[in-house]
Amino acid sequence: MNPALLVASIMISATPILLAAIGEMVVEKSGVLNLGVEGMMITGAVVGFAVGVSFTSPALGFVAAAAGGAALSLVFAVLTQVLLSNQVATGLGLTLAGLGLSSLIGKPYEGIKSPTLPKLDIPVLSDLPVLGRMLFSHDAMVYLSLLLVAGVWAFLKYTRAGLILRAVGESHGSAHALGYKVVRIRVAAILFGGACAGLGGAYLSLVRVPQWTEGMTAGAGWIALAIVVFASWRAGRVALGAYLFGGITVLQLNLQAAGASVPVALLSASPYLITIIVLVIISARGAHGAPASLGRSFHASS
Repeated sequence: MNPALLVASIMISATPILLAAIGEMVVEKSGVLNLGVEGMMITGAVVGFAVGVSFTSPALGFVAAAAGGAALSLVFAVLTQVLLSNQVATGLGLTLAGLGLSSLIGKPYEGIKSPTLPKLDIPVLSDLPVLGRMLFSHDAMVYLSLLLVAGVWAFLKYTRAGLILRAVGESHGSAHALGYKVVRIRVAAILFGGACAGLGGAYLSLVRVPQWTEGMTAGAGWIALAIVVFASWRAGRVALGAYLFGGITVLQLNLQAAGASVPVALLSASPYLITIIVLVIISARGAHGAPASLGRSFHASS
């Protein structure tokens, strides 16, 4: 396969997972573990597709997808931050609810093609030999995902708000004692993560496929969660992990198309197997770096 096309395919394949993973990283940096990424992604996929098709506007579809993902994450925020329900159980419930809701909403849209985002040919850069086709002839969401990574990195590292968010994730009791609104900060982070997951889902249904198929996220939300751990909660490594997974996915598809002698089922499972192996290696090394308050409920009286 042409190397330029291969790299371009990897960027497209990685984008939905990168969007979801960078949002989840911010959520976890605030000390909240939301296992509902898959549910928010599939909700974003169906809402974005429905709006994109109805209004023949993929851009409007992405806005609706972000709102849909954020709305579902708000349910999680209320249950875990206000009613203090268990974060793991609530996140799993959110995924099940998202999968069921998307199946219901998506029924009338099966078999319909959606309008998709045009390629943005960046002047001068897109005309470069090899690199132009490889890096500078993608749709807007590919570039937005990379800008989001840079923005989140700068926000967490250089801004006061980012420092407060990290402080809440490390020790919510100390942050509360200093007068910071722990619940408000965590709810804002959860909404941001939900919007990002919604955008990731919409990228699948509006750009990468582009049509609605029930269960089309196919575990992408769980991969996004794994990538946050793989990245040790660092934005740059999240991007690296997403592109690594995207590369493995594209490679196995190319091997299938080339008629490789490896069983198709094994090739299809390979991205997930490699993700598990990487996580096992990281766990064995003990290189975690997880926020100290991750998954712990905050009680204002404590």
